[in-house]
Amino acid sequence: MKIGTVKEIKHHEYRVGLTPGNVRDYINNGHEVYVQTGAGLGSSLTDEEYAMTGATVLNTAEEVWATCDMIVKVKEPLDAEYPLIRENQIIYTYLHLAADKVLTEVLLRQKCKAVAYETIQDAEGGLPLLKPMSEIAGKLSVQVGIRHLEKTAGGRGILLGGSVGVKKGDCVILGNGVVGTAALKMAVGLGANVTVIGRNMKSLAQLEDLYANKIQTLYSTPTTIEAAVKNADLVIGAVLVPGAASPKLIKREYLKDMRQGSVIVDVAVDQGGCCETTKPTYHDNPTFVVDGIIHYCVANMPGAVSQTSTYALTNATLNYGLKIANMGLENAIASDDGLKLGVNCYKGYLTCREVAYCFGLNHTNIDSLLR
Repeated sequence: MKIGTVKEIKHHEYRVGLTPGNVRDYINNGHEVYVQTGAGLGSSLTDEEYAMTGATVLNTAEEVWATCDMIVKVKEPLDAEYPLIRENQIIYTYLHLAADKVLTEVLLRQKCKAVAYETIQDAEGGLPLLKPMSEIAGKLSVQVGIRHLEKTAGGRGILLGGSVGVKKGDCVILGNGVVGTAALKMAVGLGANVTVIGRNMKSLAQLEDLYANKIQTLYSTPTTIEAAVKNADLVIGAVLVPGAASPKLIKREYLKDMRQGSVIVDVAVDQGGCCETTKPTYHDNPTFVVDGIIHYCVANMPGAVSQTSTYALTNATLNYGLKIANMGLENAIASDDGLKLGVNCYKGYLTCREVAYCFGLNHTNIDSLLR
C-alpha cells in the first residue's frame, strides 16, 4: 500500500502524522511511504530524516494526496484539502465529525473510507488513540489556566497553589476520565484546592482513595456544577461522549455568578465544548471573554507541545495503521471490532451512529456494507 502524510494546515498545528521511525516500520512491512516536504518541521523532523528511512519526499500536498492509498494525518481535513480526497482513499486521522457537519458531508460525497482515531476502541472499551492526546491536553489545561489567571493576562491575579498564609486557588474539573485525571494530577501537584465532578462513581471512589483528603469529589448534577463553578478560579471542561457532541454542562447564565477574571479551559471544544459559550480558538489568539469570564478554547491544544505530542500520538496510531496497510481496511476491521468502530464514513455511507444522531442523518451499519 502507498502511505502518505502531509503538512498540517490547521492554524498553528505543528504535529505530524508519521515520524521517520514510522516510515521505517511501514517500509519494513513492504509498503511505500510518501511525505510532503516540510511536513515534520513543526516537530523538529527534517526531510532528510524521512528520506534516510526510505520515504519519498514530494514537493506538494497535492502530490501526496494523489499518490497514496492511505493518508495518515493528525487533524481533520480542512477546506483546501476537500477536493484532494479521492473515492476509496483511506483517511486515517482525528475527525471529530460530531462537531463538523460540513466535513461529514464532504467525506460522504467523496466516498472515501474515513477512520477516526477518536472512536477506535481497545478490548476494554478504552480509546487508545485518544488517550495520549487527552493526557497531554489535561496537563496543558492546568498550565494554560494558570497563565491566564495572571493579572497581566487579564485574569484574577491568582496563584493557583497560593502562598504561606494565603488561600489557595480553587480548581473545578468537570469529568473524571483521562483528561480530568491528568488535569487533577497537575492541579494537586501545584497545591490547588481541587474539586472533581463526574458520574463514574467507581472512578470517583478510586480518586478519593488515591488523593485522600487532598481533593473533593462530587456527583455530576446541574445543581452541583452550578454551585462549584460559581466559586472556582479555574474550571476545566474534560467531558467526553465518544463520537458524540459534548453535553453543555456550563450554562450561559452560570457565568454572571462566577468570579470575575476566572478562567474556563474547555478541552471538550473538539466535540463542540461543554460550555454553552464555547467557540473554537487558536494558539495565537486563544482566549475570549464572556461576562467577565476568560474562555480558553483551543481545539488542538497538544499542538503547542508538538514534539511530545507527535511521538505520543504516533506511538499509539502505528499498530492500527500497519494493520490497515497489511490487511486492507476491510480485512483489518473484520478481525478487530475495536478498529471497526473507528470507521465513521465508508464509500458514501455514514457508519458512526453517534454522528448520524447529531445531524439527523441516516446511519448504516458497516457490517451490512461488507457482506
